Amino acid sequence: MARYAMVIDTRKCSGCQSCTVACRVNNELPIDMIYNPVTTHGPIGKFPHVRMVHLPLLCMHCGNSPCVDACPTGASQQREDGIVWVEESKCVGCKTCIMVCPYGARVTNAKKGTVQKCNFCKDERVDQGKVPWCVQTCHQKARVFGDIEDKDSEVYRLVNTTKTTGRLLEELDTEPFVYYLY
Repeated sequence: MARYAMVIDTRKCSGCQSCTVACRVNNELPIDMIYNPVTTHGPIGKFPHVRMVHLPLLCMHCGNSPCVDACPTGASQQREDGIVWVEESKCVGCKTCIMVCPYGARVTNAKKGTVQKCNFCKDERVDQGKVPWCVQTCHQKARVFGDIEDKDSEVYRLVNTTKTTGRLLEELDTEPFVYYLY
């Protein structure tokens, strides 16, 4: 069984927001919902050596997911391949998962009365052997998606051979499966 992960190279990300737009369009999200915003930090440095850092954010598909553990109805679930998702028919919109997610990766759909989040495009992309829309549309090739347990995969290579790899809030022991290259 695969264990899916994403690697985001912040050195390549230009902050173009193509990933955010592709996600919003293909998931038919309302205008007030974003699953994967790109934050921009900077300028950093002193002239003439100034730069901006773009940090794409999304659900970390944690190995130790506090949202799954906290969900009182079982709507927040995790597949064997690591993808964390919300079963809409079970979600009562209590927002417990929003409160326990340290990454701010869940959003309320006020119209439906449910909580939604990135699911790596599991049904329409990953289960069809394709990469998520945010990866597909990234012009800079800053996002890489794949099986982190497959030693021949690009994700495995990047995580295990790059010295500047990190994960957000690792100290919380959520075991996030989104890695960043700095």
